[in-house]
This record gives sequence, C-alpha cells and structure tokens, in this order.
Amino acid sequence: MSREQRQPGSGPLPAAARPREGSAKEPKTREVTATGLGPWPGDDPLEAARIIRGELGSPHLPFLAELPGRGVGSDALGRTASLLEELAVDVQPHGWRLVDRPGKDMQRAASALSTDLNVLADVAGAEDVSAGELKVQLVGPLSLAAGLHLHNGERALLDYGARRDVAASLAAGVAGYLSRVAAAVPGARLVVQVDEPAVAAVLAGTIPTASGYRTLRAVAASEARESWRLVLDALRAAGAADVVVSFPEIEAPIELVLAAGADGVALPLKALTNRQWEQVAGAVEAGKQFWAGALDVPAGGDLPRVADCVESVWRPWRQLGLPASLLGAIRVTPSAGLAGHTPAQAAAVLGRLTQVADGLNQQALG
Repeated sequence: MSREQRQPGSGPLPAAARPREGSAKEPKTREVTATGLGPWPGDDPLEAARIIRGELGSPHLPFLAELPGRGVGSDALGRTASLLEELAVDVQPHGWRLVDRPGKDMQRAASALSTDLNVLADVAGAEDVSAGELKVQLVGPLSLAAGLHLHNGERALLDYGARRDVAASLAAGVAGYLSRVAAAVPGARLVVQVDEPAVAAVLAGTIPTASGYRTLRAVAASEARESWRLVLDALRAAGAADVVVSFPEIEAPIELVLAAGADGVALPLKALTNRQWEQVAGAVEAGKQFWAGALDVPAGGDLPRVADCVESVWRPWRQLGLPASLLGAIRVTPSAGLAGHTPAQAAAVLGRLTQVADGLNQQALG
C-alpha cells in the first residue's frame, strides 16, 4: 500500500499492509524519551535546574531553562543575540536592534546566561549520577533575522547582506557557547534545539515592514537551506551530538531543514496535516528523530490523560504503517514552552511526559 493510501485518520490498516512485528529485519527497539522545549516559569535558575534535572533523569533529556520572566535579555531572542560574534545588539521600543557597540542590554543577556551556566555546573556537580545528556536551545538564523532590527527600524530580514551576516555571526558564536556548556556538565552528550518560530512567515513573505503598508519579500528556500546548513555545521563542529530544529505546526518546512542536515524536527502534534505526518514518517524511516509535541496544556489547565497523549502518537504511527521498533526515534515534549505555568505545574508537565514516554515504550514492546 502506498503512503498516499495510508494517511492518519483514514482508518486502520488492513492486516496484510501492516509490518510484521518482531521480524528479523527490524532494528532493535530504542527507548522513547521525554524533554521540554526550553521556556520555564519564574526567575530562579537554581530552582529551574533542580526541578528539570530531577524530573528528567536518565534516559530522558534535561535542558538548560530559559527564564523570560527575568526580563530583558532572558527572552529567547536576546539570549541568542548575546552569542553573536562581531555583531552587537540593544533594545529599542520596537525590539532588539543591531548596533555598533555592545550596550547594557547585551551585557545583561550575556550575564544572565553566564549565571545559568554557573548554576547548572553547581547542580550537576552535586548529583551522585549526572544525566548523560543535556539540551540547550537557541533561535535559528531565519527567525533571528526576522526578530532583529536595523538602524532604520526595518527588520534585518529585509536585507540579504544583513541576513547573511546574522547567520554567519551566529555560526561563529556557537563554538564558545557550547564550550562553556560542556565545561558546566563535563562528559555530557550535548543536544541543540534550534528554534524557528517565524519560519512560515519568513518563507511565505508575510512579515510586515516597519510602515505596515507592505510585507517583506519571502526568503528563497535555497537561501534558507544554506543558512541552516551554515549554523548546523558550526554546531556539530563545536561538539553538538544532535541538532534538532523546532517549528510551529503551520507550514513547517520539514523536508527543507532535513536536506540542510538537521538530525530531526520538533513539532506540536495538535494540527499536523496528513502531508506533514507523511514527511515525518519518511524522516523517521531515514533515521531522523521526531520530537513530538504530544502534551497540550493551557496555562493553569488540567494535564491530559496519559492514554490520550499516547494515542495521539500511536494511532497515526500505526496508520502510516510505521513499525513499533521505530518508536525510539521519538522524544515527547509539550506542545509549547512552559513559561506561562507555575514551577509546580511545569514540573507536573515534565512528570506526565515521562509517563507518556513509558506508555509508548509499552506499545513498542507489544
């Protein structure tokens, strides 16, 4: 049966179309694991590190929290901008702006990141058994260019030269960053999540200009691919074991970023189309990772049932004809960052994610 005939939601596969479980050609099953997307509530990096590392012990993937509640410089954009090499930024009423010399806003962002790394080193160093992996997040080159402004107030995305400079500066700056992360958690396997929240608007040309009377020209797919390749290659050269790119579910360019060399994609499940599920299936069959945003929790809302979250992954997986042995390509995540929750609620989300991972592992075992 062709892929086009076995779309999620089209009903169960006929028995003859399903892969045989436990066949000799199936690879050994890996474990489904859990992680978070980065944004975390509150302004206490020590509390965040302790909770995250406590909830996401081995085999799960703990991460370095982003604490936007601390204010300027602790937001994802400012945090990533502080890594730029030979480019400087500050904050204006319209947002982060490229400037000639670093100012107090960039210094504040760099200082907050240094504090977080020092706290991480203290917490990890006090553990009897440290986690074998650690994830960090940064904003990707397309969304970074869309979020940074030029001197005239227009977005850096407007100008090809500015886009190129931002991507090159980010690629140059990640080496020092990952070196510092590695020093904080010696021996840990480093995973990097590259966030591209603005990608659909960047590629579609729907971001407005400063005047609001027109939109910025769409960035060509070939340029996007090369920008990603530049940053991904730099991350690997700096010691990243895996680099996964995170997209919103709307118009996610899955195949494009995989062609640029990403090890996988992170996507919320709530609105994935049949075509996107097909692309995910193809990626998994090619050995790529899929980080599934399977837990959708409104701030202050109740946690969804474990069985419902497991079903949101397992049902389309089986309908696509993917074998249970490939479930190990999955990490389960929330559908969005957790900054809008309380620390206790965010901790509960991570705990529920590990239960969802366990549920999927039980499916893998049959």
